[in-house]
Amino acid sequence: MKEFDPEVFEAELQQLRPAKPPQEFLDRLAKTAPMPQTSKPVGPSAWACVIAWWRTVRWWAPLGAAAALAVFLAVRHTPTPAPQPPAQPLVASVEPALHADDVEINQQLIAAFDAVAELPTGEPVRFRCREYVEDVVLRDSARGVEIQRRTPRLEIVPISFETY
Repeated sequence: MKEFDPEVFEAELQQLRPAKPPQEFLDRLAKTAPMPQTSKPVGPSAWACVIAWWRTVRWWAPLGAAAALAVFLAVRHTPTPAPQPPAQPLVASVEPALHADDVEINQQLIAAFDAVAELPTGEPVRFRCREYVEDVVLRDSARGVEIQRRTPRLEIVPISFETY
């Protein structure tokens, strides 16, 4: 058996010339094929130029409008500094406003309870909650002034569960 050599095969193919088609086939082909029209200059048509121009403009027009709007808003909203009144000199008082000779600080526990919640990881956690009311009383006996302030306070302490 003869070994196949692609280079020899390619050289043989280059030496071959195609056969002429039968005249009957060429006549049938000539009857069915449309006659070539007069040649027109080859190049982009006017519509192709318009379409290419429109493809470019349709991207730049919105970008230009957005830039113009941004410049308009930046110019329109530029803050103008408000006129400031002249600074008035600060006068230090000679006497303190309040001389507290009696001060009471009181902290009262209102409620204590535990709560259980679940972390986003699914792990349970326990909270110890305490509600307090803090009471501060200041008295100036020389002027007869008493100032009292009551403030509620919530204390939450997380306590992890022990698992065995």
